[in-house]
Amino acid sequence: MSLLITNIGELMTQDSEHAVLRNAAVVLEGERISWIGSAANAPAADEAYDAGGRAGLPGWVDSHTHLVFAGDRTGEFEARMAGESYAAGGIAATVDATRAANDYDLMRLLLARVAEAAAGGTTYLETKTGYGLDVLHEERSARLAAGAVDEVTFLGAHLVPSGWDPDDYTDLVCGPMLDAVRPYVRWADVFCETGAFTAEQSRRVLAACSATGLGLRVHGNQLGQGEGVALAVEFGAASVDHVNHLSDGDVRALAATWGAFAEDGAPGTVATCLPACDLSTRQPFPPARQLLDAGVHLALASNCNPGTSYTSSMAFCVATAVLQMGLTVHEAVRAATFGGALALRRHTGDDVDGRRAVGSLAVGHRADLQVLNAPSATHLAYRPGMPLVHAVWKAGTRVR
Repeated sequence: MSLLITNIGELMTQDSEHAVLRNAAVVLEGERISWIGSAANAPAADEAYDAGGRAGLPGWVDSHTHLVFAGDRTGEFEARMAGESYAAGGIAATVDATRAANDYDLMRLLLARVAEAAAGGTTYLETKTGYGLDVLHEERSARLAAGAVDEVTFLGAHLVPSGWDPDDYTDLVCGPMLDAVRPYVRWADVFCETGAFTAEQSRRVLAACSATGLGLRVHGNQLGQGEGVALAVEFGAASVDHVNHLSDGDVRALAATWGAFAEDGAPGTVATCLPACDLSTRQPFPPARQLLDAGVHLALASNCNPGTSYTSSMAFCVATAVLQMGLTVHEAVRAATFGGALALRRHTGDDVDGRRAVGSLAVGHRADLQVLNAPSATHLAYRPGMPLVHAVWKAGTRVR
């Protein structure tokens, strides 16, 4: 079954040419895009959808979320808004609630959050474990997530639980816990930060997870300058996330990982910015302009979680990046689509192992597309907070 989406006033493809087409059309054939071009030259299809001059762009690729949880942390949020500083230890409250929830309720909560994200235009979604923090509950979180999202990341190294020696817990993460979650996850992450895991403990986690074939990610440089970026570069991590506090050396190190990208397509370490979290924790925004100007590729992600960023609205993140972080609309949209795909290493692929590229619109890529109730993507920042998503297709199926 083919679908012609026509009369698209502005089509922001985020493809390799960064093309923005006017009066465009797209043909979806099953799960893939089979044609893109001028609406005047569009081929026939089994069905047609008239976008009415509205803007089209790729579905959001949200490369950093924490969706497998139960419980509520509004009290912590209120305290932070009253002036208390953020510390990593708040995670423990969510761990208790998540462990207490049964599988049915935890999956119901997870699926509801996934549906909210899809309604907001997110068509490719990563989420992490990290609210179980023992072998049984980390395995459960990974297993449930694998049935609900596109990419699952092991984050047993989220916080050292109360009563544990940090080195003994790191041993657990690197051994029995890793073995238990391995069938369900593609990535591993570590929270390298004061109050969480030291640089040496983080290095042990990254080395153990890399040895099993998992791709790597790092939570780093959120609360202050630290070793997160250096570790991400050392281990060839796909992304380092938060990056609020960077030295000039950190920026140069990240930029150096992108030296081969233009020549042979080998991506470096993506700097993933989480602006909704920064607003909630009142951290300084990452130096996005400096990173881009240095040649570092950016991703924007929601960091949806119960403590510091309880939103899956990628449109909100895009608007914040434009209004507060100095990005253009095109740069912010690219970071929230193609940038997220880069961070998940899903930016290429045309029927390779059944996985098609996401985060951009091109022939052969997965048919992930959103139509805004606006004439251009500029309205995402021009009208911040407005419900602009008009229609969404994920892998060729309309989900809104």
